[in-house]
Amino acid sequence: MEDVRAFAAADQGLAVVSFGRADRSVHSSLVNAGVMAHPVTGEDVVALVVRGNSVKLRHWRRTPGATIVFRAGWSWVGVEGATSIIGPDDRLDGFDPSAVPRLLRDVFIAAGGSHEDWDKYDRVMTAERRTAVFVHPSRISGVGTP
Repeated sequence: MEDVRAFAAADQGLAVVSFGRADRSVHSSLVNAGVMAHPVTGEDVVALVVRGNSVKLRHWRRTPGATIVFRAGWSWVGVEGATSIIGPDDRLDGFDPSAVPRLLRDVFIAAGGSHEDWDKYDRVMTAERRTAVFVHPSRISGVGTP
C-alpha cells in the first residue's frame, strides 16, 4: 500500500473510482482519495468521501466492490476490492456513530486535503450527509512509479 500512498500524493489524491452496474456497464467518476488505516479493522485501505445522495453510495450499499486508480504521468496503480461504508445513514459494527464528523476529516486529510474552518467543513458534510467509503485491497496492479 506504500506505492498506492505515493501515487495518491503525486496528484493531490485525484483518482478514478469504478464499479460494475447491474446492466454490466461500468460507472466511473473522479474522486479525491487516500490511504489510511480502517477505523475498525486497522488495515490499510483506500478511503474517500461521497455525498449521501450519490449513485456510487446507492450502488455500494447493494454491491460492495470497487476499483480505484491513481495516476502520475503515464504511470498508475489500481486497487480492487470490497467496500465498506461508514456515515450518518450507514453504521458499522465497532464504530461509534458520533465519531463520523472526525472520520470524514481524517479521510479528507488522508486524501491530501486541508481546511481553514473545520466547523464549517463539518456543517457542510452533515448537510450533504457525506459518507466515508473504504476500498479493502484484494488486488493491486499498476505500471511504473510516481
